[in-house]
Formats: sequence, C-alpha cells, structure tokens
Amino acid sequence: MSKVFSAHAVSVDGYITGRGAGPGHGLGDGGTLFDWYTDGDTQSRVFDFFKLSEPSARVFDSLAGRVGAIVAGRNTYEDSDHFGGGSPHPDAPLFLVSHRPAPELTSRQTLFGDVGEAIEAAKEAAGGKDVGLMGGGVLTAALAAGLVDEFVLHQVPVLLGGGRSFFQELPSHVRLRLVEAVAAPGVTHLHYAVN
Repeated sequence: MSKVFSAHAVSVDGYITGRGAGPGHGLGDGGTLFDWYTDGDTQSRVFDFFKLSEPSARVFDSLAGRVGAIVAGRNTYEDSDHFGGGSPHPDAPLFLVSHRPAPELTSRQTLFGDVGEAIEAAKEAAGGKDVGLMGGGVLTAALAAGLVDEFVLHQVPVLLGGGRSFFQELPSHVRLRLVEAVAAPGVTHLHYAVN
C-alpha cells in the first residue's frame, strides 16, 4: 500500500525558502538550503546531476526511489517555473493542488482543487510506490486531513530569519515518532513517522 510522505530541506528556524521567493527565483535568498545536493562526491542514483555526501546520498536515493507520484501546491509549482512542464521527479507524474485554473499544464501534470482527491489520484498513479508531497501548504493540508504517514526534514544548519515557513497553522497537535536521524556534512536528515 502506498505511503504518503514529504521530504524537504528546511532551515533550523523552519523556512523552506528564503526571503523574496517567487517565480523565477524559487528559493529567494535561501539557496543555501540545497548546498548539500552538490557538496559531496557520491553521485545520486536517481538525479544524476546531484553529488552528495555518502550519508546524504543514501538517505536521498532511498527516499527518491520510493516515489511513484508527486502532489505539489500552487506556490511550489509557480516558484519552480511549472517544473519545466514535467515533474520534480524524473519518473513520477505531478498532481497539482490549486483552486485556480492552470492552462499551462502538460500531459505529465494534473490539476485538482482538493488535496485529498489529488493524493487519492496520485496513489492510483504511483503503481504501488509512495506519494511525495511538495510544499508547506500541501503538507499542512494533508496533515490536517490525516493523510500523511511520514516526513523527512533535511535540516540545514542555518537561520534564514525569514521566507516561507515549512509548516503552516494546524488545527491540532500532530504527534511524531523519530524513525531515524542521520548526520551528514551540511545537513541532518530527520525522518519522522506521524502517529
């Protein structure tokens, strides 16, 4: 059965972008959140242009190998220049959650107005693999609906001091269980299960 998870690079103060994020400048001044993608000497098996440290490559490739479909929010989609008409994952279709039309969608992208419907469709498309969530708004909505099984914080040792927060306001507490913590150069990978 497909699991639903999210894995995001995040600053110690909880931001997934820096200040000034937007179309054409997706991370704002928070590009340092992804330095660990290229600071190592181990090539990713899934994204051949990433050279990570050995511990980061192990964590990253394990997660990326699980993905059969992606659900992303509109801000992530716009800030990432529509993923070039594809998906942030080379082998997974994209399911976009938005209440606005998206006439620029391609055959690898499908629009939904509800996060629950998008996740259900993504599970069907994933072919037994897992569904990855992208964006703080989508993750928050899915957590509030009880649809998230786990998430990974790729916590980067920096205080950005502003930007787009990873977690938005939730209607109640969400209990977590730490599954694994992996320290690596420039990042600590914190894997949580949602109770």
